[in-house]
Amino acid sequence: MIIEFQKRIFIDVVTVLFVMLFIYAASSKLWDYQTFVIQLQKSPILTTIATWVAWLVPTIEFGIAVLLISERTQLRALYAAFTIMVAFSAYIIAVLNFSENIPCSCGGILQNMNWQQHLIFNLIFVTLGGIAIQLYPNKHRDIIAR
Repeated sequence: MIIEFQKRIFIDVVTVLFVMLFIYAASSKLWDYQTFVIQLQKSPILTTIATWVAWLVPTIEFGIAVLLISERTQLRALYAAFTIMVAFSAYIIAVLNFSENIPCSCGGILQNMNWQQHLIFNLIFVTLGGIAIQLYPNKHRDIIAR
């Protein structure tokens, strides 16, 4: 019984961290939207779709944050949060290996990180998300299979 309670606490803490991260990141991108678009346009990977990405990413971040709040959609949202953090990490790895001096298109305090720090930050969230998914009660996994 205590183990299940500890698992639930861990899942809830990770969920709250993801909600805070996604709301903060999406808000800061939209707050300074023009800078966000300009930074995206400097990316050789995203140049041609920068304006589209500038709306899509914050929308997805807000959407995942909302879905994380409901127990009914929480497991699916954890999978989405895990997946988007893996995608962001893959983007950073691509930037680190194939580009030079690309500014971070993240907003707020996250833009003060260098690419290596940002990758570590993202991988911590990937790990937390993966653990939370693995700890999620099995009775809810049947919902995902449908």
